[in-house]
Amino acid sequence: VDGAIHRAAGPVLMQQTAERFPEGCPTGSAVATDAGRLKAKFVFHAVGPVWRGGTANEPKLLTSAFRRCLELAVEHNCASIAFPAISTGVYGYPKDLAAEVSLGTAREHLAQRSAPQLVRFVLFDSDTFGAFARVLETWRS
Repeated sequence: VDGAIHRAAGPVLMQQTAERFPEGCPTGSAVATDAGRLKAKFVFHAVGPVWRGGTANEPKLLTSAFRRCLELAVEHNCASIAFPAISTGVYGYPKDLAAEVSLGTAREHLAQRSAPQLVRFVLFDSDTFGAFARVLETWRS
């Protein structure tokens, strides 16, 4: 997802991130840049954890990355925010566990604040969609 966002946004996004964050960002954090050519105002760059079997504070770090993105959305007066399933690709975070953290963090945030008004999860394959749908289904029962 990261590569697709950078390609679509154009070179300005990579330039901004390299200039402003030359050392990168710590796991569990998120930072804001302009969106380049994307149809968005900002890109929030979240740094999710690599899955190490659940013994390296992965849930806490993933929660922190999502929470920081939601805080950035409030700080930047964003009416909406869209998330991929952070860390579930090459970082290997189990999709079902990531869905619980992702949706739970958004739910907790929205229970306390009215912004952003829309939180969207953009899920790119049926396995990921299924994991998120199962979490939502447990909330209904």
